[in-house]
Amino acid sequence: MKILFITDLYPVKSSEKITPKTLSNFVEDWKSFGHDVSVYKPNFLLNSFIRRKPFYKTGQYEDVFNANYITPFWGNIQNKSKTFFSKNFDIIVAHMPSGILFADKLELPFIAGIHSSDLTVLTNPLYKFHFKKRLVRALVNANGIACRSSVIKNKLLKLYPQFEDKTFVAPSGIEEKYIIDNFLSNIQPDRLKIVTCANFKKRKNIDKLILALKDIDGVDLTVIGDGNDRKKLEHLNDNNKFLGRLSNERVLEVMRNSDVFILPSVGETFGMVYLEAMASGCITVCTKDDGVDGIIKNGINGFTVEPDLNSIRDCVLKLKGMGIEEFNMIRKNSLETVRHYTRMARSAEYLENIHKFIFR
Repeated sequence: MKILFITDLYPVKSSEKITPKTLSNFVEDWKSFGHDVSVYKPNFLLNSFIRRKPFYKTGQYEDVFNANYITPFWGNIQNKSKTFFSKNFDIIVAHMPSGILFADKLELPFIAGIHSSDLTVLTNPLYKFHFKKRLVRALVNANGIACRSSVIKNKLLKLYPQFEDKTFVAPSGIEEKYIIDNFLSNIQPDRLKIVTCANFKKRKNIDKLILALKDIDGVDLTVIGDGNDRKKLEHLNDNNKFLGRLSNERVLEVMRNSDVFILPSVGETFGMVYLEAMASGCITVCTKDDGVDGIIKNGINGFTVEPDLNSIRDCVLKLKGMGIEEFNMIRKNSLETVRHYTRMARSAEYLENIHKFIFR
């Protein structure tokens, strides 16, 4: 099958570190399954400048064609890249608002991949008079709608229940080799080792986590990540350990030597870091009704909290009060869960759903 993958959430070069590789993982896996996948990245210059993304000229880079635009969503995208669009494609898989709106113009069967940003376009009054109407029309025209988490699917169907028959969940998966067989960290009730990992953006709520733990005895917090707010966060509690930005291998090493992972982030499309923490043997705590909530079931294979000081604090006090047997049972359940979320399994399931909704 010849697949055209359209999205602006895609690394132009494999060495790029800023853009997540969750979507490129799907593309790589589908190619390994024997499909011909071409990637088109519509890049909007103003957005790239604001977000400090690396700049690339229009053209082919490795397995992706990067096309720069000043104004998003308008015009005929085929005029920008006539050679690229001279190929014959069977279907389109489009992620993010830009990808979905472009796919809707190309008169081919397509799957629309929904992220948190799509929900923003559908709910923020700023987009009411133009982009929202066009995005809804594109979703009506799509053969199938792939939501990146069950939380996003539930939110979308609450807005547009008429899409239920063509909507499915397409989560990412973790490399199977990252899933440990045995717990490397032995819980000590009097000393709970907690880790968090994120870019220091406001919606990640690292400050709330630090403040919630500040007056709890017997808690060691390690913070992985970096950003403009680092000094401000460090001053909230001098006892925390800040490691800065680490390689993925080093992040996993720190997680494997920790007891609990907490990230009370909001506005997450999915959150691979939660799966990495679960695979590393951490009891993992996420925000209720966000990200991987649904994969994490409160009190069974992890915990969900409200993104506020009291809820985070109460959860940690509950963890500290647990017996070792109960603590390790939740860790065991977490590992059993994450074994169902391997990268190849999730890519194969996504492809099966594409077939189901395109060719039904």
